[in-house]
Amino acid sequence: MSNSFVTHALPSTAGPETRAVDAGLLIDPTTGAIAPNISMSVNNALMPGDGAFSADGVEDLAALPYLYARWTNPTVRQLEQRLAALEGGEDALASATGMAAIAGMMLTLLKAGDHLIVSDVCYAGAAELTQRVLPEFGVEVTAVNMARLDLVEAAIRPNTRLIHCESPVNPILRVIDLAALSALARRNGLLVSVDSTFATPVATRPLSLGVDLVIHSLTKFINGHGDALGGAVIGRRELVAQIRGRAGVYLGATLSAHSAWLIMRGIDTLYPRMRMASDTAMAVAGFLESHPQVERVLYPGLSSHPQHDLAKRQMDIFGGMIGFRTRDPKATASRLAERLRVVHYAFSLGHQRSLVVLLDTDEMMASTYRLTGESLADYRAYAGDGLFRLSIGLETPDDIIGDLDQALTH
Repeated sequence: MSNSFVTHALPSTAGPETRAVDAGLLIDPTTGAIAPNISMSVNNALMPGDGAFSADGVEDLAALPYLYARWTNPTVRQLEQRLAALEGGEDALASATGMAAIAGMMLTLLKAGDHLIVSDVCYAGAAELTQRVLPEFGVEVTAVNMARLDLVEAAIRPNTRLIHCESPVNPILRVIDLAALSALARRNGLLVSVDSTFATPVATRPLSLGVDLVIHSLTKFINGHGDALGGAVIGRRELVAQIRGRAGVYLGATLSAHSAWLIMRGIDTLYPRMRMASDTAMAVAGFLESHPQVERVLYPGLSSHPQHDLAKRQMDIFGGMIGFRTRDPKATASRLAERLRVVHYAFSLGHQRSLVVLLDTDEMMASTYRLTGESLADYRAYAGDGLFRLSIGLETPDDIIGDLDQALTH
């Protein structure tokens, strides 16, 4: 739709920090306001010059950039353009939640009779969607350890259409070789989608490694303030348009303009926040690895991490997520919930405040993963009887360490 807003054009050589601040930014010509406006209108007027008119009237409503807010909205569109710029993608679709992004992508690309290969360990909502919902619609699903490319290759069938994984994996922080996985998929004519919520584009840009679609829960590190839900799918223009045409129109999980505005505010500081969180996480992980009450620490930046060498090649920073185990996880969880004063004992992650919670292995198997045999043994090799998922915030590193120390120590 034609409008008088001026796009803040960036040079093609603009760095990622600059793109995080200014990509897709529109300057208000009336006020000169630099902060993005919030367009709360559900409807947009049909105006000549939109490129959708013929002599007989409106020719193609889909050609309109803004028509009805469920399809797209000016504020949401600015967010989509910024996300695409950060990931090096041609386009992006923002959605109401990260789960809406995953579900919208899968329900667009998969149909009855198709086969999906999914990581055997991934975000609980995604795991349960693939185990409980997709099979009801006739989609066959195989869950495998994506760190084992031989298992992925063995799982491919003539009707396989999509491989979906995470890197690092939630919650065990397994790192996946995305370039190798993408090459395997290309040889077999398959699409690859990667949930990169833990990494963020500050650490890893999966599209540059051959991945077709990258997914984020914008609720987490990208927003970074724990006050807005959102999700996104980013990739080639034709794939995103296909997902927008189905998920954006028919599934109705539209991101609100106000949430889009809040998330853009978070993206402004994404790079310094993630670098600070990563630096702090490295210090905290080192402290935990030497703590007498801690059995094992999982952090890609530690040399003890099973995929540390891969993480060094694939990640620019190691991120703000840590996993750790103790000898008696339930007793430790009680102490943490009672004693912590700086870190918060709570679910979720990616906030400005540090959060920690126990993910009990037996409970996770009963409610979500239901792994058996080699897959269960591999999960327990990482998580033991229970894994504490620690999301590092922006507090003083010594305060986080001191708080964990006094809570962990008998």
